[in-house]
Amino acid sequence: MIWIDTIIQGILLGGLYALFAAGLSLVFGIMRLVNLAHGDLIVFAAYLILLLVSLLGLSPFLAVIIAAPIMFGVGWALQRHVLNRVLGPDILPPLLVTFGLSVVLQNALMEGFSADSQRLPAGDIATASVQVGGLNLGVLPLLTFASAILVIVGLNQLFYRTELGRAFRATSDDAVTAGLMGIRPDRIFATATAIAMLVVTLAALYLGMRANFDPNIGPARLIYAFEAVIIGGLGSLWGTLVGGVIIGVAQTVGAAINPEWQILAGHLAFLIVLLIKPRGLFPRALD
Repeated sequence: MIWIDTIIQGILLGGLYALFAAGLSLVFGIMRLVNLAHGDLIVFAAYLILLLVSLLGLSPFLAVIIAAPIMFGVGWALQRHVLNRVLGPDILPPLLVTFGLSVVLQNALMEGFSADSQRLPAGDIATASVQVGGLNLGVLPLLTFASAILVIVGLNQLFYRTELGRAFRATSDDAVTAGLMGIRPDRIFATATAIAMLVVTLAALYLGMRANFDPNIGPARLIYAFEAVIIGGLGSLWGTLVGGVIIGVAQTVGAAINPEWQILAGHLAFLIVLLIKPRGLFPRALD
């Protein structure tokens, strides 16, 4: 029963990692951009929610409703006025720009909020649990996993059932041809990043309620997100969820064996998958 509980807790933890990774997968699938500032943008959104909670006295769940459109605008402006200028066949300029953005965000958050750890007030939900088959499962981890599934379903519906999704797929396949058909790739890219920031805001909400955060934890969140994307297969949103679950289970099993192995076990799982399936478990394009 102990091992069953360990695995289930790992699956639920994987939901958080899938939320970290979904926005990264979305952006890479459409414009082949690896955003090295992705983790820092999650932390930035967490501080934005914390600021709204502190200033307006709102619960984090209400604050995220205000933070989401702000992050949407941040994503749109960032892509439209910065990242679009460096996109091209050479992958180095976007990497350098997003790396610089990561450094700027970390230092700005350090200056504005100090290096002290913060946490979003979760209230009773932080300790609430439900009993399922003799196991006590936390309400917050269950809510996180359910949110991850809803995000993946929503993004898939957006891609395959809407006109915007068709524009996303067309631009991803051939931006030049899509432009000849009346699609504005620069606007499509900006919209994709803006939507990714909505997912980032949701990930920040659960990150802030489940654990302490500080300005320097962004790169570690980026690593988890990147590993989940690679394990699942580039361009596969459902694969991203599977990748997050694999990392989460590996970490909880590793921690159960030896607490010092928790982080290492997740990275080892990533390497093992790469050795077996170098392109990930479900590699496919978003088309």
